[in-house]
Amino acid sequence: MTAKRLLIRGIVQGVGFRYFAERAARHRGLRGWVRNLADGRVEAVAAGEADDVAIFIADLRQGPAAGRVDGIDVSDATLEETVTRFEIRH
Repeated sequence: MTAKRLLIRGIVQGVGFRYFAERAARHRGLRGWVRNLADGRVEAVAAGEADDVAIFIADLRQGPAAGRVDGIDVSDATLEETVTRFEIRH
């Protein structure tokens, strides 16, 4: 089991990015969350099997058709045990 914190840069707000991330994470069976940041980036924390998290990150690099991902900063993270699915946070 691994957990990663992702900071996604580009045109990632107002284009359905959080919903894209939620669908991709749930498809992979990951736990965690995604939210918009005030500076225009999107932040996500994803936890699950290492291969599934890696594929999820690759999915996010593509992003939704209306958006553009310029880069993703990835770091190790911890996820609260109370998080049992992947959700959008506001």
